[in-house]
Amino acid sequence: MSVEVVVVNPASKMEKDEEELSEEQIQSLLLEAEKRLKKASGSSSKQDGDDGAVSLATGQEVGGSASRPKVPSLNHKQAVQPYVRQSNSIATIDKSRLVPESAKKLAETIHTVEQPLVKLNTMLTSGQNKEKPTSGPKWFNLPKTVVTPELKRDLQILRMRSVLDPHRHYKKENGKAKIPEYSQVGTIIEGPTEFFSARITKKERKNNFAEEIMAAEKESGRFKRKYAEIQEAKASGKKAYYKKLKAKRARPMK
Repeated sequence: MSVEVVVVNPASKMEKDEEELSEEQIQSLLLEAEKRLKKASGSSSKQDGDDGAVSLATGQEVGGSASRPKVPSLNHKQAVQPYVRQSNSIATIDKSRLVPESAKKLAETIHTVEQPLVKLNTMLTSGQNKEKPTSGPKWFNLPKTVVTPELKRDLQILRMRSVLDPHRHYKKENGKAKIPEYSQVGTIIEGPTEFFSARITKKERKNNFAEEIMAAEKESGRFKRKYAEIQEAKASGKKAYYKKLKAKRARPMK
């Protein structure tokens, strides 16, 4: 007695079942699935709302609200036109929209940025770009200042004149030190009446302010004395100060 065993492929069976289902049956199955989902959700669907829900069967929105703002349709007439167009299976380029040859040459070569003529003309007419060589007749036609290291040093000494000569009082300068735009350096020539009383000898005469200050310091020694006083005041109360005191006290009695 022989027994025949028939093996059925489940995948092929499912494919046959799917082929046998008609579109109407699929539609009815989808509607039933939607009804089951609605019943299962219950109150949560009411609280959250059904805005934007799409029916699987019909493909339309379910329970859409009128309060939702409508999205405006895009204006397709203002679309960017392409440069290349096709006519009779031939591609053509719109020459009016191409870069001109003059602009291409400028892009390939090195060039300087030129100032607009309108702005240049306004500057010429208003005189903004013109620099005056002198300060004018009201200020004795002083020339423009030629900045040199010697001039900077002399101007700095002039600003510190109250420190150099403490017996005289000068007006305080609160602003920042600025080099004058117009200035001139000169030498005072003594008159013949000052030959014996006010003149100094050539040996005592100095070339600039710095040399005069150094010569006066050698005679008076004021800056050296003041510096020693400041250093002594700073060292007061420190270890070196007490060591010096101990050394004085430890001297042998005569």
